[in-house]
Amino acid sequence: MADKGIDNDRIEGTGKQWTGGAKEKVGGFIGDEKMKREGEAEKGEGKLQNAWGGAKDSVREALGTDKDETR
Repeated sequence: MADKGIDNDRIEGTGKQWTGGAKEKVGGFIGDEKMKREGEAEKGEGKLQNAWGGAKDSVREALGTDKDETR
């Protein structure tokens, strides 16, 4: 049976958003601008990856296919 759950890019993207946000806040708190910028970049990358996964989920839903069928 195929997995009809959310796309892995959405899961990974959400994780990157969380870790990037944490890194951004810690960098700001301790005054480490490099860490803060890295966190901002990671958070942005996570948002894009999450959006990409969401788009793939929408296409799958519209086509009525399972996650494994569209790889």
